[in-house]
Amino acid sequence: MLFGKEHVRKYQETDGAEGHEWNNTTVLLLTTTGRNSGNPYTTPLIYQQNGDDYVVVASKGGDPDHPDWYKNLLANPDVQVQVLADKFEARARTADEAEKPGLWGLMTRTWPDYDEYQKKTDRQIPVVVLERAR
Repeated sequence: MLFGKEHVRKYQETDGAEGHEWNNTTVLLLTTTGRNSGNPYTTPLIYQQNGDDYVVVASKGGDPDHPDWYKNLLANPDVQVQVLADKFEARARTADEAEKPGLWGLMTRTWPDYDEYQKKTDRQIPVVVLERAR
């Protein structure tokens, strides 16, 4: 399965039956609001759960610039998340310096390439915590 628009479409059509499991890890859909356009953008992202929160990484494969979805949530941290059939509102925040090492370890256990991505860039790759709206 491709990782991109087709992935999003299949995930949404099947409530994650197709697309949640991907390359031996798990994927959620994150919808942000475009910081310039105001349009919704949905991105498939590898995730892990940490308590009640969901954790994703703004790696962009080690690119020197942050991914657009991360720039969007910095401008507007109110996001929508879909995990399998569970669709919910959430608030996104960047993990702080104290919690990032533990969350980074959680994410590299599921996707070891994150360590390689960090080596490729001078940018500190953010770890993002998605907290379900209460």
